[in-house]
Amino acid sequence: MRYLHTIALLSLLLIAACTPPAVNPPSLMEIPAGFPEMVFPEGNEFTQARWELGKKLFYDPVLSLDSSLSCGSCHKQQQAFADDVAFSDGVLGRAGVRNSPSLANIGYHPYFTREGGLKTLEMQILVPIQEHNEFGFNIVLIADRLKRDSLYVQMSREAYDREPDPFVITRAISTFERSLISGKSAYDRFAFQEDERALNREEKAGMELFFSEKLACASCHSGFNFSNYAFENNGLYEHYPDPGRFRLTGDPADSARFKVPSLRNIALTAPYMHDGSLESLEAVIDHYQSGGKAHPQKSEKIQPFSLSEKEKQQLIAFLHSLTDFEFIDNELFNP
Repeated sequence: MRYLHTIALLSLLLIAACTPPAVNPPSLMEIPAGFPEMVFPEGNEFTQARWELGKKLFYDPVLSLDSSLSCGSCHKQQQAFADDVAFSDGVLGRAGVRNSPSLANIGYHPYFTREGGLKTLEMQILVPIQEHNEFGFNIVLIADRLKRDSLYVQMSREAYDREPDPFVITRAISTFERSLISGKSAYDRFAFQEDERALNREEKAGMELFFSEKLACASCHSGFNFSNYAFENNGLYEHYPDPGRFRLTGDPADSARFKVPSLRNIALTAPYMHDGSLESLEAVIDHYQSGGKAHPQKSEKIQPFSLSEKEKQQLIAFLHSLTDFEFIDNELFNP
């Protein structure tokens, strides 16, 4: 018996030695330190089945007119779910009209689109589907396509107890997008986990500049998501081809005003501005240093300032510290 017991014990030890240690992947809906809880709307509470359906739809070109583009075509994980071109082409080679914004932490936004015309993420899903220069399609016709796919029918019933329809499509994709939570950058470790070594000397100097009265970056890029979500004209042009919020309200006071973007993962999301006209962080800082162009609606917060080259590089170093590498490498979000 002792012999058998010894053999059994050795066998277990051998198996343990040959088995690689378990690696726990990041879990879904893990809320980072310093972040509020994610709120899901009534009727579209988070479930694994809804998330899986939403992810499948997010990466499926079935949503576009010619089945050539998916949400993931213009919102790439390695760019923090933004794009790396000024304008992403739509179906049939149609030219885009606005830079694709990052979807990181999109579930925390109080309204959607750059002019803020939509109150819910579920409503926003309709915009790229029906926009002529994006998917150029109709969600009812998309639902008809999905109903001919037995897997989509099965997943839809498991997630929402109904066949694929506009309700299911918009809510499932929204569920997936709400899971795109990014809050594990070096800055987060420093600010919310009290890890003094998370930022080096240059990054800390840049952080001081960022939050200083001299630059006043945080007057717009504030809070845990580095945005106050206000609508501002930052003096990019004297004359804007894109009317911005005026397109929604018709109020001249809203001319060329756009929602303040988050700065999280900003080092990954070039080119910058609503039209992708600035190719680097250096160019963005140069723009704000200049005080911007003379536009009637330019925000009073846009004032000229002066930075030495060393200070400029320190500020850029801090902006790089907002990169969340766990987020862009999270295998849960892979197609």
